[in-house]
Amino acid sequence: MVTLTASCHCGAVALTADFPQGLASAARCDCSFCRRRGAAAVTALSSSLKIQKGAENLSLYTWGTGTAKHYFCKTCGIYTHHQRRSDPNECGVNLGCIDGGNPRIHAQIYGEIPWHDGVNHPSDQ
Repeated sequence: MVTLTASCHCGAVALTADFPQGLASAARCDCSFCRRRGAAAVTALSSSLKIQKGAENLSLYTWGTGTAKHYFCKTCGIYTHHQRRSDPNECGVNLGCIDGGNPRIHAQIYGEIPWHDGVNHPSDQ
């Protein structure tokens, strides 16, 4: 378990969370929203996610069942994190927002960032 800090581009929003696998769990999703967003997300425990700064500066986007909740900085527009619909005990944090997170360097260390099949999500069955 590793506790990491993340922030948006402009610094208005900052958060901390516990990551059971550190940065190794980074993945991408090809659902209709995530493939447009394009950011890799790292798995954190929902119960541990704490907005340290800028909660009032977060914008929420949700659709369909409303289970997945995607948060963005109102100032710079960066996606910071989302509540997962596949497992409410987990959330995804934008790899690029995590201090020291860089998708290019991550791929050099851990290999290709895998894709999850969001098009055929089990909640849609």
